[in-house]
Amino acid sequence: MEVRFAEEFASDFKQVVTTTQLNRMLARFSRELGFDHFALSLEFRASRAIAPSFLLHDYPEEWARVYVGFELAGRDPVRRACDKSFTGFSWDAIGSLIPLTRGDRQMLQVGKDCGIGDGFTVPRHLPGLARGTCTFAVATDRKLPRGRLTIAESVGAQALGCALRLHDMARAAQRPALTERQRECVLWVARGKTAAETAIILGIGTETVIQHLKTARERYQVHCKQSLIISALFDGLIGFSDLLRWRDPH
Repeated sequence: MEVRFAEEFASDFKQVVTTTQLNRMLARFSRELGFDHFALSLEFRASRAIAPSFLLHDYPEEWARVYVGFELAGRDPVRRACDKSFTGFSWDAIGSLIPLTRGDRQMLQVGKDCGIGDGFTVPRHLPGLARGTCTFAVATDRKLPRGRLTIAESVGAQALGCALRLHDMARAAQRPALTERQRECVLWVARGKTAAETAIILGIGTETVIQHLKTARERYQVHCKQSLIISALFDGLIGFSDLLRWRDPH
């Protein structure tokens, strides 16, 4: 079955040209894999909204109404766990990825009250572009088909790739471009250096550093150093390894 699925979904996803087709395909694959529901979301870097920019799902209407109506996306423990994993994970493993608060447990319980039992989420991260999740879930009276999770991860990854293509990432990204000198200034500030210290390191004037940082903030449309650093990290212009290795060379 897994070989058939691998060949079938890989071929079918390539032929998808509309979100309606993708929605139907995910519904079909999720049922054939032994799940009751699916949800696929993409959050683009340029979006200011808390809610996903791209969302397909067939969750129970009651849960969708509660999730959207109370803006639970910003407090969703599944989304936070996605930032800590490169591979798919079942929801009973969330506590090993992030600390679960009382509010998190209450939110998961509300999902169960609305008919969503356990789930398996596939995360994908594209620095500077988007992060996405594809989840397959079962009703409260059923167990996860754990023997199918490997193929579910493959289906989820293919579906997310398809969704990115449909959303035309080339236009959606529009990443602000920094010059090499601007990037260097952001890097040294992220390492904890002041503008004056950065100027000495780079052999330029302090006012020049200040102007480079100001221009970088304007291009990212942010107003503080912290937001600028986060934006540059998200875009991959600077990396966590650039910071961590410099602070701890051993």
